[in-house]
Order: sequence, then C-alpha cells, then structure tokens
Amino acid sequence: MGDKAHAHPGAAGRATAADHPASVRNVVLVGHSGSGKTTLVEALALTAGAVNRAGRVEDGGTVSDYDEIEHRQQRSVQLSLVPVDWDGYKINILDTPGYADFVGELRAGLRAADAALFVVSASDGVDGSTRMVWEECAAVGMPRAIVVTHLESARADFEEMTRICAEAFGGDDPDAVLPLYLPLRGPEAPDGHAPVTGLIGLLTQRLFDYASGERKEAEPGPEQRQLIEDARNRLIEGIIAESEDETLMDRYLGGEEIDLKTLVQDLERAVARGTFFPVLAAAPAAEGARQGLGTVELLELVTGGFPTPLERPAPSVTTPDGTVRAVEACDPDGPLLAEVVKTASDPYVGRVSLVRVFSGTLRPDATVHVSGHGLTDRGHEDHDVDERIGTLSAPFGKQQRALTHCIAGDLASVAKLNRAETGDTLSAKDDPLLMESWRMPDPLLPLAIEAHSKADEDKLSQGLGRLVAEDPTMRLEQNPATHQVVLWCLGEAHADVALERLRNRYGVQVDVVPHKVSLRETFAGTSSGRGRHVKQSGGHGQFAICEIEVEPLPNGSGIEFVDKVIGGAVPRQFIPSVEKGVRAQAARGVAAGYPLIDVRVTLRDGKAHSVDSSDAAFQTAGALALREAAADARIHLLEPVAEVSVLVGDDYVGAVMSDLSGRRGRVVGTEQAGGGRTLVRAEVPEIEIGRYAVDLRSISHGTARFDRHYARHEPMPQQIAERIRERTPDS
Repeated sequence: MGDKAHAHPGAAGRATAADHPASVRNVVLVGHSGSGKTTLVEALALTAGAVNRAGRVEDGGTVSDYDEIEHRQQRSVQLSLVPVDWDGYKINILDTPGYADFVGELRAGLRAADAALFVVSASDGVDGSTRMVWEECAAVGMPRAIVVTHLESARADFEEMTRICAEAFGGDDPDAVLPLYLPLRGPEAPDGHAPVTGLIGLLTQRLFDYASGERKEAEPGPEQRQLIEDARNRLIEGIIAESEDETLMDRYLGGEEIDLKTLVQDLERAVARGTFFPVLAAAPAAEGARQGLGTVELLELVTGGFPTPLERPAPSVTTPDGTVRAVEACDPDGPLLAEVVKTASDPYVGRVSLVRVFSGTLRPDATVHVSGHGLTDRGHEDHDVDERIGTLSAPFGKQQRALTHCIAGDLASVAKLNRAETGDTLSAKDDPLLMESWRMPDPLLPLAIEAHSKADEDKLSQGLGRLVAEDPTMRLEQNPATHQVVLWCLGEAHADVALERLRNRYGVQVDVVPHKVSLRETFAGTSSGRGRHVKQSGGHGQFAICEIEVEPLPNGSGIEFVDKVIGGAVPRQFIPSVEKGVRAQAARGVAAGYPLIDVRVTLRDGKAHSVDSSDAAFQTAGALALREAAADARIHLLEPVAEVSVLVGDDYVGAVMSDLSGRRGRVVGTEQAGGGRTLVRAEVPEIEIGRYAVDLRSISHGTARFDRHYARHEPMPQQIAERIRERTPDS
C-alpha cells in the first residue's frame, strides 16, 4: 500500500461484469450525515476514471452531469451503488445515508458489502450512531478502516482525530487503530491556515504530493522523516502485534529491520481479518484536478487490504420448508443464491432490484425462484414464486450499463422483478433456497394518514403496497380498533420521505391525522341494569325485558356472559339474543365510545310475551340493560401500557429516566449492558410515547435505542380521562 505508481485509467474506470470473485471488492461507506461520504465517492470515482472531471460523468465520449449518478438529495436518504475499476479490480462502492432514520438502507449496505470504510469528519468527530454501527460490524467480524475527511477545515486536526478514533473504536486495544499516512501541510495562507497538500507514507517513508492536482511521489526531507518517526514505530509495532508470525516481535525488539514487504503483507492480512483498523485521510479534488488527496491510497487499501468475496462465508441457508442446506461460499459454478438488498421504482423501467450474488451466476432472461420471509406485520407478503429476470446492469446513477452476467461476489441491478422485495432470496427454480434474513430495526414512530380525496383513495392501497415493498423498515398497519391506516416509520425524516414518495412517485395525496391509541372501558364496581323494550303498533309488537348484573373482572378477561335466569322468565331461545345485544353494546362502548372489556354480565331475570317477543327485541333489551347499568356505575377509561426497554449510554441514563417519569412511566429496573451502556426497563402509557422515537434521539444525542411491547390496559388518571370524554361527541 502506498508504493505503487498509477496512470490515470480514464474511461476504463467504469466497471463492467467481473469474471472471478477474487477480482471483486465490495465496500460500504458508513458515517453520519455531513461527514463527506458522497463527496468521497465522487472523488474515488474521479481518481478511478469513472468520471472525467469533478462533477461530470464520462460515457462513451459524451459528458453528462455527475448528479446523474443519483440526485444528491435522493442519495442522502437511500443506498446507492457506484462500481469502478481500479488496477484490474472491480470495486462496488456502496454509499449509505448518514441519517439515523434510514438505518435500513445502512443495514442493506452492510449486508451487501464485505468491508466497511468509516468516514469521520475532522471538524465534527465521531457521533454516537457511528459508534453503534462500528459495534455491529465488530459483532460479525467485518473488516473496517477509517477515513478522515474535511481536512481543509480550519478546526481540522488529524492527529487529534486519530486519537479520538482510537478511543472510540479501539476498545481494549487502541493500538489496533493507527494511521498509515500523515497529512503534509503546504505554506501557511494569510488567514493562518496551512492547507493539506499531500501525505507521508509511514511504512514506505515516501511523500505523495497532490498539490498539482495529480499524485506525485517524492523523497521526504529530513524534517519530515523526523515528523513521522514516532508514528512509524508505533504503526510497525501495531502491525507486528497482529502478525501470525510469533517470532516477528522478538526479532523487531532485538533490533532487526523488518522487511517492508513482510510488514505490508501482515498489514493486509490483519485488515482483512478485521483485527487491525488503519486510519487514512482524504479530500476531494480541486476544480480541474484529476485526483483527490488520499484517493489513490484508499483504492490501494480496498484492493490490497480488504477481503475478497471468497473470504466471506455465505449466510445460513435453508429450503423454503426449513431444511438446512450447505452452500459453498462464493462459487460461480455453484447453485444460484442471491439476495435483493434494495428495491426501487423507476417511472420508466418499473421496479429495479439491487442484487448481491452469493453463489452461482445470474444471467438475463433466466427464470429464478423468489423466496421471502413474509414480514406480514410490515405489509410484506410471503413470497414463493417463479419470476423471469429482466436485463442486468451496472448502475451509475440514472445510467445503466448492460451486463452479460453477474457472478458470485458481485452486485448488479435487475429489472422487472415484479414480485421480489428487499430481503427476498433468488435461487434456481428447480432448487429453491431461502437465506437467513438480516435484522431490521423496528419502526416505532406512527404516522396516521387518510386519502385526501376520493381519487386518492382509489390509488392509496397500491401506492402503500409499493412503498413498503421498497422499504422493509416501514410497517403498514390497518388498525381494526381505531380504523386508521398507520405507517410506522423510524423517524420524522423517514416519514417525510414516505409522504413525498406517495405524492410524487405514486401520485397519491394524503392527509396526516392525529394517531389514536386503542382505549377501552370497564366497570369500576358492580352495577345492575334493566333493559325494557316494549313497543306496540299495527300487527306484531316488540316485547322484551331483561335484568342484568355487571361486575368487573381481572385484566385480560374480556366479556363473560352468565345465565342465571330462574323459572324460564326469559325463554331459552332468547338468552343468546340477550348475550348478542350485550356484546354488541360492549363493542360500541358505554361511556366514551370505546370497547368495554373485562366484565362479567349476569342475566338474572326478565319477561317475555308469547307473541311479541323476538330475537331482535331481546338483543335491543340486552343493549339497553348494559347502558342503564353503566349509567349508574363508575366507568374506568383504560389506556394501553407498553413495556419499554431503552439501551442508553451511562451519561444519559438520568435524563432518560427523568423523561420517562414525565411521561407517567414507571421505571421497573436497570441493568448494566456493557460498553458503558445501561438498559432501562419501564412501563409507559402508549398515549405518552407516540413521538418517543424522535424525543429519545434528541435526549441521548442519537446514542440510545429502544423497543416497546404491549403489556396490558389499565385505568387512566381521572383528569386525563375527563379531557378525553369531553372530546368525544357521544359521551
């Protein structure tokens, strides 16, 4: 790394189909919004020759706006792929959103990649959400490197940022996070700021000057050698500590000069194993320049230090009926095993699927089997169908370069998979397989919507279906208790994007309405009621009288109906009619229009007429009796209570517990979760946590996450219940 000379590849930098997994590198860029990921992707594409100058795309001699890679605004909220060629390798660069609301796109990028570049701004530092993603990568052993950007900022301090990264990412071994290069600053400007114009390679002890707009290699001067001595020694010791050659450290400590080739090989192995995490620096190219600072070094690291797809074990695989299957990792001649990692809708092409192939080879016009996990709770059907592949292409923004095939280890866009959704498995139609799904975050911010007009109502169902097909982090709920259509999202930005897509992509205008929680009613004590339905008109009349007693039951008991009529006061054939009327009235509510639950209704007495009594009359009498009993009783309004678990950094535990108490929550326990975090468990009324996904992010500065599960309904405080009753027209 850092000791190669590179000619500018020109148009050849636009990637085509790979012919062997060893020549593919899949790398995902991770970092908070504003860290410079998208700018870095553009700089890498420029250096690799995929674009002919900053901001433009080169395609067969014609030049179009570079924004056609994808609109920057769109790329800020969705996963995008930019494939480039570098020194005979195909590099699939996956750019992920930095907003926490679009963590589903980030997880898709992690699934599709074999290594991660963590992009950190020298002026902003490392935020909590980036640390959490680092821990996710560590849990699965994904190789990682760190790129420090925004070196042009007046506040930029590469050495200090390296120290912060070692503290944030190094865990128990900060010497596993060390720089490979040090920035070289040019002459001081009038404002006192000295711009970064080059890099000094710590291993090669070579100077790489980007001041002219192209990378030029030179010998460092004596003062520069002195500058790098301590950092170089520490780097060599860090590499040797990760070496598989146990004699290397003794030889080094004994004064032996370790061969540069040996150090580079050990470095590359340690990076590929995910045990050493180099820090690099990068900056975009100046106007008219052909290479951005540090981009060559990054591309060298990706091709030399990051693992090939051959080194990544395939996810667990079963047949659709659950039988475990062993699949050889990344064999282009093996059984087809691919996964849809992203789904998008194009107004001209239709549905376009970004697919990672794990085994076999995908070809245009082939028929494949589509298997899905059936996320029915999120509006996704359980797929088990055959579909024909459309064209295969390498995406480059709105442009698509046709591919003849896509081998194991590579990624491609697939057109016209009309049933496949994100997370679905593609396999041979005569050998269907199903890959283990990746973990998706639970959407916990409700967005209740209504069609704006009758025309929108007709299109709403189809638009919502397409929306959730693209985004498995979104859950569609048709709430039978509140009769609302609810989109569960990850945050406000996620909700805004959903509304924008419904409006502009699917032509559906919706109105956002207040989200309702499913309140209930119950009796606070025993009461009795008499239902009398007696009417006489021409012909048969209506006659039914029943007397009931109502008493409360424990939580979760529902409605219990008991017959204790003596002497046939209510004929046997009409007792089910009374029960039907009672249950119908209970479903409508007796005080504020919410369903009645957890009571025992006992039929004690009644009267009937030999001619005028009927099923309908006793149903009406049963409903009247329940309403009379409720009029003479104290009725509790019940609210749903959720069990909430919050995983939060120790620094914010006090703020989180105070906030939960302010939401009428009861903290039931805390426990240490490791890594300086605490798990706080509480019971909180659901009416108080509608926006908790947004508020918790603000309280914890994006470092906390939570989940919630329905626990039970319990009585609402009287003053709050009265306010709700006042808002209920029929109360």
